[in-house]
Amino acid sequence: MIEFPSDVKIYMCLEMTDMRRSFDRLSAMVRDYLGHDPLSGHLFIFRNKSADKIKVLYWDKDGYALWYKRLKKGTFIIPPGLKNDYEMTAEMFQKLLEGFHTYKKRKRL
Repeated sequence: MIEFPSDVKIYMCLEMTDMRRSFDRLSAMVRDYLGHDPLSGHLFIFRNKSADKIKVLYWDKDGYALWYKRLKKGTFIIPPGLKNDYEMTAEMFQKLLEGFHTYKKRKRL
């Protein structure tokens, strides 16, 4: 389980992302696609085209940190019809990482 302060917001970039991108290019996406400050300390989630990998970028006091998860099986399911800077709750983020749909109460296969 990932722990972070309660005032941290979690934003999902719905633009499909090349997982070869690292700190600088992902922070540029935060500014350009999401319209947020990448130095804010909030979490910014990116997923690849096949939706089996996510990266989480955040500013950690003195530098960027990047967290990466690749699923062995299945995909990260995101509700349809969301705007690009979708703000998730901490509970939804945790369920996403644990394999549950963020908008249904069942685990993905």
